[in-house]
Amino acid sequence: MTSLSPAVRRGYALGSVATGTFGTVPGLLLLPYLTDSLGIAAVVAGFIVFVPKAWDVVLNPLVGRISDRSPSPSGRRRPFLLKGGLTLAACFALLFAGPTGPPVVAGAWVVVWFLACATAYAFFQVPYVAMPAEMTLDYAERTRLMTWRVAVLALAILLSGATAPMVVNAFGGEETPKGYRFMGAYVAVILAIGVYGAWRGTRDATEHRVETAAGSLRDQLRLVSAAPDFRVLLLTFVLQAIGVGAMLAGVAYVADDLLDSKPATTILFAAFVAPALLVTPLWERYAERRGKKSGYLAASLFLVVGSLVLFQARADQAVVVYLAAAIVGVGYAGAQVFPMAMLPDVAAHDAATSGENRIGVFTGVWTAGETLGLALGPGVFALVLAIGGYVSSTDHTAVQPDSARTAIAIGFSLVPAALIAASLLFLRRYSLDDLENVRER
Repeated sequence: MTSLSPAVRRGYALGSVATGTFGTVPGLLLLPYLTDSLGIAAVVAGFIVFVPKAWDVVLNPLVGRISDRSPSPSGRRRPFLLKGGLTLAACFALLFAGPTGPPVVAGAWVVVWFLACATAYAFFQVPYVAMPAEMTLDYAERTRLMTWRVAVLALAILLSGATAPMVVNAFGGEETPKGYRFMGAYVAVILAIGVYGAWRGTRDATEHRVETAAGSLRDQLRLVSAAPDFRVLLLTFVLQAIGVGAMLAGVAYVADDLLDSKPATTILFAAFVAPALLVTPLWERYAERRGKKSGYLAASLFLVVGSLVLFQARADQAVVVYLAAAIVGVGYAGAQVFPMAMLPDVAAHDAATSGENRIGVFTGVWTAGETLGLALGPGVFALVLAIGGYVSSTDHTAVQPDSARTAIAIGFSLVPAALIAASLLFLRRYSLDDLENVRER
């Protein structure tokens, strides 16, 4: 079995600076930017957030197939990291640099550049997620690799999610476009650092190549979708991504309208992410003793319990809300480590049994599902806001009715809890767990 060096593990993990940042900041700030700074109605704003990412559902499997067939001598996947990632950084800087009106023009600008971001991100993320299945053939080594990755992911989410709103406020706040423009440039720098670190840090990684699968992309998608363990794992992860996306989209609204405190955005986000830095190694130890599936189930239960308690979000219950967010953070760490470690198991098992490389197609479909889930989450939250009568405004003086405040609480807590609980019905059917290897330890 292949044991990776600590330098390669750390280098690969740096890619999570980019995935964590791009997965966090748009979900945290784009919807409030559209509704409260550009004055776009909540339903329309939810549609704008959803459409560019939905494009990745079509694009990601194609990118996976392209990377499967890459003949590059510097690695089948690595060249895509630098090209796609740096393009993503440039497009992100432009995303928040557009006009502020009229709403049709401002909304069109966001759609175009968010679509460009989604396209560039696909060419970074899909090859990046495919790499572990080819870097090592060791079941336990993949968990160790993902432990490093999730630790860096948590740091990236904490850094970008906590500081991006601070940059907006430091340069004029939500009332002016200047704050968002500075924030876009700031986040673009973070993205570029993570992209270069992953590309540079994996230059010495081993690549276990398998013959590229023949046939059309449609043929490969059909074979991938027919893999039962991949199918149930993907459905589990997508449902949870929708729930996490809805929760993430609600942070700013909870801080402003329920906790009545702008600094609460940063505090709440830190309470959600910081526990992951402490418990990620503990989830790895859990997997060594009980297996990845058992760990994923346990982590998901933490997510459900924490989400339910978050329904208490209001100013006089702030401490309870922050503690509940910490419980969610404990679950979130495991709900990232385990599926990320299980996906390479599924893809590598298929490559070993079929003798053909479909790893890129597997990860293309996976990242498409993840992107779709994270895009649907804000859309679901925006729909709940619309049902509750949320009032969009550019002057920040609108008083929200009680129904809107209730909708914020429901979209932030009960909806994610229900989605994550439903996902466990699929996870229970996953069977590709190396239990004999676990018992031997």
